[in-house]
Amino acid sequence: MSAGGARRPDWTWLRDPGHFLALGGGSGLAPKAPGTFGSVVGVGVYLGLAPLGWQVCAVALVLMFLVGVPLCARTARALGVHDHPAIVWDEVVGVFFTLVCGSGSLASLALGFVLFRIFDIWKPWPVRWADGKVAGGLGVMLDDLLAALYAGAGLALFEYISYS
Repeated sequence: MSAGGARRPDWTWLRDPGHFLALGGGSGLAPKAPGTFGSVVGVGVYLGLAPLGWQVCAVALVLMFLVGVPLCARTARALGVHDHPAIVWDEVVGVFFTLVCGSGSLASLALGFVLFRIFDIWKPWPVRWADGKVAGGLGVMLDDLLAALYAGAGLALFEYISYS
């Protein structure tokens, strides 16, 4: 355990299916920039589901968000920190949402990824508010959803202007 009662997860945590998902299949265990590694997993999720159509993506996003609330809350309790950096399910869902707002081209994937990381790190209002004021699993998920709204809008606007 580290200061404040926080634990640092290791590979043994991935044996638990809930922690496996919350830790992004292990991407959250990266010693540096776990949110970025979790976002890479989100790109993979997008690439796997996008060919199935926007309806499937929409249903998947809603389910992933709803499952993410208790999933992240459970792992946060086990780690002893509200939004431990190793919990990256919120990044997986956030970058997936962002990419659904684009065309799916390689340029769209790259720009969407970068925009999401910028808004997730920068945390403009109300992202920062949600990050600091909303507790539990909803708080873990909500700030990344709000960052994804900014990033997705930016991606859609950029593509609209570029392809007009």
